[in-house]
Amino acid sequence: MRNEEPTPGLRERTRRAVHREVAEVGMALFLERGFEETTIDQVAEAAGISRRSFFRYFATKEDVVLGDLADRGHRIRAALAVRPPGEQPWEAVRAALLALRDEGPVDTDAELRITRMLHGTPSLRARHLEKHLAWQEVLVPELARRLRGPDDPDGVAADHRAAAIIATALACLDVASETWLRLDGSVPLEQLWDEAVAAVRA
Repeated sequence: MRNEEPTPGLRERTRRAVHREVAEVGMALFLERGFEETTIDQVAEAAGISRRSFFRYFATKEDVVLGDLADRGHRIRAALAVRPPGEQPWEAVRAALLALRDEGPVDTDAELRITRMLHGTPSLRARHLEKHLAWQEVLVPELARRLRGPDDPDGVAADHRAAAIIATALACLDVASETWLRLDGSVPLEQLWDEAVAAVRA
């Protein structure tokens, strides 16, 4: 049985609320004016906080856009951990990735605008790739645990297979996202990911 996480206290709930509000304000400004054209001072002023307070919540301007990406990786890992034990690795990874899209309604237009900004801004693109590497660090051990068998006591083979699958899955996600943008979201992202994976596995 997994231990339930303790309910956060008032201070932590307040911190999370402010963090979320600043992120929403910043994202609105970035989409309206452009990421590179919007300064940290402008985000802080619009959010009603000081520049110094901004850095209590975000280390960089890029983190306003990508700050929760690392947390998404942990949520994917948690979704992967509860997949049925006998499920094939690719099916388990697919289901874990889709779990993010099941967390709430999807605003395709907003996602398109954000993804265009992400792919069109070099600093955001670089940080996005960096965060995906962080995803690999948390996902590979979980998938390797599922792949380890009695003929692999030290887990080397499982680690190798898991690293290859996760790296390929994330590369296919990037390729699918690029195609999704070119098609203006007319084809579901998960369908494009399935097609990319099928091409690799053919």
